[in-house]
Amino acid sequence: MKRTKIIDALQSTDYGKEINVKGWVRTHRSSKAVDFIALNDGSTIKNIQVVVDPSSVDEETLKSITTGACISVVGTLVESPAQGQASEVQCKTIEVYGLCGSDYPMQKKGQSFEYMRQHAHMRLRTNTFGAVMRIRHNMAMAIHTYFHEHGFFYFHTPLITASDCEGAGNMFQVTTKNLYDLKKDEDGKIIYDDDFFGEQTSLTVSGQLEGELGATALGAIYTFGPTFRAENSNTPRHLAEFWMIEPEMAFLDQQGLMDLEEDFIKYCVRWALEHCKDDLEFLNKMIDKTLIARLEGVLKEEFVRLPYTEGINILQEAIKKGKKFEFPCNWGDDLASEHERYLVEEHFKKPVIMTDYPTAIKAFYMKQNTPTENNGSMGYNGAAAPGPTMQGTDVLFPQIGEIIGGSVREESYDKLMAEIERRGMETDKLWWYLDTRRWGTCPHAGFGLGFERLILFVTGMQNIRDVIPFPRTPKSAEF
Repeated sequence: MKRTKIIDALQSTDYGKEINVKGWVRTHRSSKAVDFIALNDGSTIKNIQVVVDPSSVDEETLKSITTGACISVVGTLVESPAQGQASEVQCKTIEVYGLCGSDYPMQKKGQSFEYMRQHAHMRLRTNTFGAVMRIRHNMAMAIHTYFHEHGFFYFHTPLITASDCEGAGNMFQVTTKNLYDLKKDEDGKIIYDDDFFGEQTSLTVSGQLEGELGATALGAIYTFGPTFRAENSNTPRHLAEFWMIEPEMAFLDQQGLMDLEEDFIKYCVRWALEHCKDDLEFLNKMIDKTLIARLEGVLKEEFVRLPYTEGINILQEAIKKGKKFEFPCNWGDDLASEHERYLVEEHFKKPVIMTDYPTAIKAFYMKQNTPTENNGSMGYNGAAAPGPTMQGTDVLFPQIGEIIGGSVREESYDKLMAEIERRGMETDKLWWYLDTRRWGTCPHAGFGLGFERLILFVTGMQNIRDVIPFPRTPKSAEF
């Protein structure tokens, strides 16, 4: 008999029909007259109740079916008399695929998230992680659908690269060399001529630079794939391996970029509310009781567009009135998550797009404002920004802080070269990138969205390690 997914069985009103459901046991409780098995196959947060007459099934087999066991049930779909469920299955036969002993790590009793990270290979079977992974899938579908409908082309950028997009140097090296017998020159530097690629290569921190090449040929592209950062960060917001969405668009200015960022993220939130109702209701009940209200709030509000200089002044005013921050927030400082969340959660009480950051704290490829743009209109209450600024557009969200980092890119070859030289960067690995400014350069802009940070916001989970199936963090590469 063809299997019926539990999500379909629960929605069916074809009562009296014989069906076959398969899945993993959530609970099994017995009475003298009847056994009740809650079965889940991952297709929905909801279980289907299987009602078993003990006299119709081998006694020892029935006793062996405990939490976590995998079974196949053939029975009749009937209308359920129980509250909260429309359908249930009156069991005729049970086939056991796999039993679970008392050492099964995901027993019905509640476990901490830290405990479940130690059993990441099994935590996916729990209600919470099933909900998170279904939402993760839906957000991926939303991303692809949005960009397809808006004329962007899905563009695949390399995972192995010889260039460092961010210039921070926190990259995982890729090599076939024997690390115990490295060939070095007279100065002690490693010689890579016998390595697989003939030069030093690493796992990418971003597909942006290659994405810009795509945008200057196809007009509008987006990347969506894994990226890697070798930062020794043990925080609830950092992973060594994570997924990034990076759209790039030719002929896009700063205003248009902010419009794109806001429209895109609202589309994703709306998709979650429309396609993940059951999972969101579960997470709203069990994880964060303000989750759905917060998601709906994002759709109702226009994002604040806030120059960095004004944001600094707001934070300094808050400090004068007694607000305590762990990190300093003077003009020129890179804002910490606590500063970003204060602006979003306490001051404006809505998402913020922060613009026009100091050039010194941002990447080399970002377009600088002209001296005129750095004055009055870019400052706070008419005050000039103390130093040069660039056309950045970072989206700040409640509970997360920065969720999107974007900017207009510098299209002038001379200005880009001047900034590279000012920073003391080597250009030999970026010759191909600079060629886009030499031949047919054009205005363009784009942003990067950390997929896991989006999932954090949409699910209400508190730790980024709990929104990716198998997290990669310092000293942790299991599973």
